[in-house]
Amino acid sequence: MRGRIMWWGLLLATGVFVLAYLYFTLLPGPVEPAARQYFTTAEIAAGRKYAQANRLIFLASFAAEVGVVAWLVFGPAAARLGHGAMRLAQGRPVVAAFLFFLALWALLRAVNLPFSLYSSYYLEHRWGFSTESLASWWADYFKGAVLDLVLSGAGVLLFFWTTGRWPQTWWLYAGTFLAVWLVVANYLWPVLVAPLFNRFTPATDPEIVAMVKRLAERADLSVDKVLVMDASRRTTKANAYFAGLGRTKRIVLYDTLLRDYPRDEVEAVVAHEMAHWKLGHIRQGTIYGILANFALWLLLFLFLRFSLDLPRRGPYPPEVWALVVLFFLVASFLGNPVASGISRRMEAAADSYAVKLTSDPAAAVRLQVDLARRDLADVSPPPFIEWFSYTHPSTLRRIEAIRAVPLKESRP
Repeated sequence: MRGRIMWWGLLLATGVFVLAYLYFTLLPGPVEPAARQYFTTAEIAAGRKYAQANRLIFLASFAAEVGVVAWLVFGPAAARLGHGAMRLAQGRPVVAAFLFFLALWALLRAVNLPFSLYSSYYLEHRWGFSTESLASWWADYFKGAVLDLVLSGAGVLLFFWTTGRWPQTWWLYAGTFLAVWLVVANYLWPVLVAPLFNRFTPATDPEIVAMVKRLAERADLSVDKVLVMDASRRTTKANAYFAGLGRTKRIVLYDTLLRDYPRDEVEAVVAHEMAHWKLGHIRQGTIYGILANFALWLLLFLFLRFSLDLPRRGPYPPEVWALVVLFFLVASFLGNPVASGISRRMEAAADSYAVKLTSDPAAAVRLQVDLARRDLADVSPPPFIEWFSYTHPSTLRRIEAIRAVPLKESRP
């Protein structure tokens, strides 16, 4: 009974946030007057409509996944599926757990597919952002699915093996494994995995290369390569990012950024991304992620220990994987405000440093306006939604902060 109360309490808290998010999505409230200094009424309305569609799809997808897993967990379906997996595995618990994982993985993929297809393909085409064909979308989808299946499957095998070998301390081993993976993913994923989905070529524009080198010298950073990514094969949206290890780093620029934005705004983007490296945000984000990772595994251990008459010693039965999935679905949703708040502070700090690096706040402001116009940003989102889910400050908040940056010491 105590275990069920814990789980239902977690689901109740999730439901409260879902309803609040839905309320402010449907009734976002008035637009801040300051928005009309930069955007027309039509631009503001289009941004809100596009954001509303994405928010509703996000909520529907999340609710569908949680609903399916909760139905499995709190009904007889998960136990029956677990017993069937044990029979197929001839009593081998880790093999049975993997079979259960495969069934649940396929089920959640099927549940999520319509939302993913609509949001990342049809909706993006409808608003003029997507440039890829349906065949290309499916190719990317299957590559991502295979990668997810391999990595998740390996994680499941390790999870059930550790719960069987170290029934009281498995959460420490699980946390340690995932911490190592977070470090690898943060630093090497853009270098090793990104090329599976995009083509990267050295920048050939001497003006761009010279600008990157100049900013790097001001920031006392070493940039090994300046690469251009063929983002235009999928989208009209623009971005840039840094990747690499130690002091040797590479910057990746979307070809859409170089094609559609003036040079001073490209410089503002590069300076912002460079600021994340200079201020140690990649390292800090990794540390925060590792700490949150250990906290979540410990909390999961406690939930499982007091849940639904589970055995105190491992290995757990295969159907426990449904509980693990439900826990992380709900915990990641409830943890959104904390993660988003940390990210917004880092983004604001990067904006401030970037302005000092370029000594050109006017270009940084124009960049925010152009990005919002081209990407149909909700320039005046409801405060609750910005607090709950925005990883960057909203457009108006960023413009206000940029204008407030002191430039007495124009370059750090």
